[in-house]
Amino acid sequence: MTYLLYFYTDVLQISAAAAAGVMFVARLVDAVTDPMMGAIAERTRTRWGRLRPHILFGAIPMGVVAVLTFTVPPFGDTGKVWWAYITYIAFGIAYTVITIPYSALSASLTADHHERTILSTVRMAFAFAGGLVISSGMPKLVGTFADEAAGYQITMVVFALVATALLWLTVWQTAERVTPPASQRLSLRDSLSAVIHNPPLVVVMVMFTCGMLSFTIRQAVAAYYFKYNLGRPDLIGDWFLVTMPIMFVGLIFTPMLARRFGKSGGILIGAIVTIFCGIGMYFTPYEEIELIFMWGALMALGGTPIAVLGWAMLPDTVEYAQWRLGVRADGAIFSVSSFFQKLAKTLGGAGVAAALASVGYMANTDQSATSLATIHNMMTLAPVAIMLVLIIAAMNYRLDGHTHTRIVAELRSREEAAASGS
Repeated sequence: MTYLLYFYTDVLQISAAAAAGVMFVARLVDAVTDPMMGAIAERTRTRWGRLRPHILFGAIPMGVVAVLTFTVPPFGDTGKVWWAYITYIAFGIAYTVITIPYSALSASLTADHHERTILSTVRMAFAFAGGLVISSGMPKLVGTFADEAAGYQITMVVFALVATALLWLTVWQTAERVTPPASQRLSLRDSLSAVIHNPPLVVVMVMFTCGMLSFTIRQAVAAYYFKYNLGRPDLIGDWFLVTMPIMFVGLIFTPMLARRFGKSGGILIGAIVTIFCGIGMYFTPYEEIELIFMWGALMALGGTPIAVLGWAMLPDTVEYAQWRLGVRADGAIFSVSSFFQKLAKTLGGAGVAAALASVGYMANTDQSATSLATIHNMMTLAPVAIMLVLIIAAMNYRLDGHTHTRIVAELRSREEAAASGS
């Protein structure tokens, strides 16, 4: 997502409005395929488990489609738009097959409240590492080729091969330990109830969406900000190389924040830091490059607990639904999280594209004052507004560590009673 919008407008050379349409339609497809995949994952029964087979067999198709998504075909303008629609929708489906079972693994590896925070922290550490490699390394790898289009395609081949190997490693080195009761037979109504009658999940989805939306907007608009506002496209890779490693520092403190202030409290602190830095960056002149980098680094630091703890909270809502409704519908719950994650990415990417289109953005030319102001506002003030919504949600989260521990204990008592026939 960091480079897809830029790839569409400046490499594939379709309009910003067309790019926004591609992303919007892909999310309409996700509204159907995500719940379908959640239902499939919940009802899968194999000797490898319910979740891991989908990761195993979905890795190669996702890698292939990812390469095609960053390929410029020898078509005219209309053909290129159709190519973008087909490949990005196909990528969204392939990603759904992988990401819903992958995300649900965190609820299947352990039921311990704090262990889930540690697991999510480790997971996001490597996610940040992957993001760092892509964000800072992609411009350099693409730049080694005389033709930018060929550079993107070949770079994606490398990324696809590495990603496939890592996904297979995940399959081989994990075990699904927390499983639904053997007697459970989920109906569609049960799955829907686990989502609809789950107040903690609703709050988590709001926070999750806000965090991803803020992150995606900053990532998507950064290339435009450095290319046009600062006139320093050479600094795009350096920007990500500086800001993303800062998130590793945040990872060190995130479990401690969660222990001291709770998961929602840690997210609240991250949101406040992000707001402060967004306002500071807004008032910083373009020539103050070092100061801009400082605000960006601190904003990334504030975003770390938001990214980590949102994933750590999702598994807790699975037990809440099981405790309240008597069904363990992790597939349904994580399919909702997958959809809102992709919706936030789309609103970020398509929102940036739509905003650029509305002010007459034209690729590879000097931008108007209105275009420059729009880019600047999206880079600085948009995250501030989003974080205000996130703060309201975080203040209304009630599924803390003590409550979750009590719920898990009650579920175990029920299982023991059922096993003894009492």
